[in-house]
Order: sequence, then structure tokens, then C-alpha cells
Amino acid sequence: MPPRKIIIDTDPGQDDAVAILLALASPEDIEVAAITAVAGNVPLELTVRNARIVCELAGRTDVPVHAGCDRPLERAPVTAEHVHGKTGLDGPDLPDPTMPIAEGHGVDAIIDIVRREPAGTVTLCPLGPLTNVARALEKAPDIAGRLQEIVLMGGAYFEVGNITPTAEFNIYADPHAAARVFACGAKITVMPLDVTHKALVTKTRNDAFRALGTPVGVAVAEMTDFFERFDKEKYGSLGAPLHDPCVTAYLIDPEIFSGRFVNVEIETVSELCMGMTVADWWGVSGRAPNATFMGDLDADRFFALLTERLARL
Repeated sequence: MPPRKIIIDTDPGQDDAVAILLALASPEDIEVAAITAVAGNVPLELTVRNARIVCELAGRTDVPVHAGCDRPLERAPVTAEHVHGKTGLDGPDLPDPTMPIAEGHGVDAIIDIVRREPAGTVTLCPLGPLTNVARALEKAPDIAGRLQEIVLMGGAYFEVGNITPTAEFNIYADPHAAARVFACGAKITVMPLDVTHKALVTKTRNDAFRALGTPVGVAVAEMTDFFERFDKEKYGSLGAPLHDPCVTAYLIDPEIFSGRFVNVEIETVSELCMGMTVADWWGVSGRAPNATFMGDLDADRFFALLTERLARL
């Protein structure tokens, strides 16, 4: 089969960076048509900078990086420097990017690519807040029916929340955008915290990244060295969960993951539960399913894939 054509919509973020690197290291499986940056983990100025840094680290300056939305649809911006550091890519010492920002807004880039490619051949891969995707669907509703799939990282059901007691960061950062995306009618696959917290970078796994001895391997190990401090302190875990690379790994080897096709609604009214992904895991609501929520993964298979592919860069 030909490589799967994707658009990565992202707010890097160390784990976003690893997800991008995995995609760029897998040309037989994935063709990255564009990267669109969105405000999220850090403001837009930094996310578009970080996306270009990652492309240069991978030696892929041919991939266009577009700047997208700089704030949520309706709410005040929320960022996560407490997790990712002031740059969003704290940890490794990486040079400032020299590749230019691609012309055109990220929202227009999404629309243009989905419309110009044959229907059913483009997959959207949001790794951050869903602002760009919601704006694209609002501006061009026809693209929902042209997408092959939306595969995103966000939300939770049993794990519940990581930025509030009830909400995961990506959904909480723009819940109104998330509500629009989940209601758009496209095929949606979700990597929630319930899965991503099982993609845990233990010391042995991080040592394997560092042992690659390449700039990419060392940078990924140093990103994780920085990133893991937050989760070790908060959860008492043995390392950092690689949230966003679950999206890329699913595109390459979907059998790593298992889940259920369920109804998912986004809370946009209650401040107490704002941004909660209300996933009807047990089918009690009677609402029609609209997303496949993943519930488990084979962590050893995931990390074997990730290490093998990163060694190529």
C-alpha cells in the first residue's frame, strides 16, 4: 500500500516532537504533507518555531510548516510551561531554526490539502488543541466528508484529567473546538490518557534512545529526561508517558492498540467539568457512537517500533 498522507497539527511539546520524528522516519508508511502549528503547550510563536526545529533535526526541511491559530475559539489561552518548560522543548540544546515558515495560514493549508487530494486519502493528526481543525471544518464543512480519518491525542475516560480533575490538556485548552470536531461526522480515532500513560519511557527505554548515538537519539533522550520530572512528581511514575507518538505509531501499526467505538461528547458548559471527554464506554446513554477510543497498547511493541524508526534519522 502507498504511504498514508497526513497533516500533523501540533503544539510542540517534547512528546509532539517525538511524534513528528517518528512520522518523518517512516516514509514507507507515512507521507507528511504539512505540519500546522497551533497555540497550546506554549504560545504559537514557540510552537511554530519548535516544529521547524524538529524538521531540521530530522533533516526534513522540505516539509512545510504553517502557523495556525494563536488562541482558542472562545476561551482564554491555557499553556503548559509547567510541564514542557518555557520553550516547550526544554531539555536538549537545539539551534534556532533557519527554514522559513510556510506561506499561508495553517487553517487554509488544511483545507487546501484535503481538497486537492483524492477524497478519502488524507488523515488529520492533531496532537494539541483542536482549534485549527475546528476552524478548517467551520470554513470548509465539505472537508469532513473528504477525510480518510482524524487520529488525535486527547481526552480520557477512566484516567479522567491531567490539567483539571476532569479534563485532559488538549481538550481543555479549547473545548469548543473539540466539541465541533467530535460532531463533524468524520471517522475519528482517539488516543486518550488511558492509553498514553501506558507508553511509559522507563530508564531502560530512554537509555535505548540515547544509545543510538545520533543527534536525534540523544535529543529524544534529553527531551524525556526533562519531560519526565513532571510525571514522576505528579503520578509517582517511573518515567514520562509519550502521549503524542501514540498517534503516529497507530498509523504505522494499528494492532499495537485496542479500544472501543463509543459515543464521545465534550463538556463546554460546566466550569467544574469544562473540557471533559464524556466517553460512553459501557453504552448506557443511547447516543450513537462517533469515535474509537483506545483503551490499551502493547508497550514493548510500541517502544521497539519507536527505537527502530528513530535510528534511521
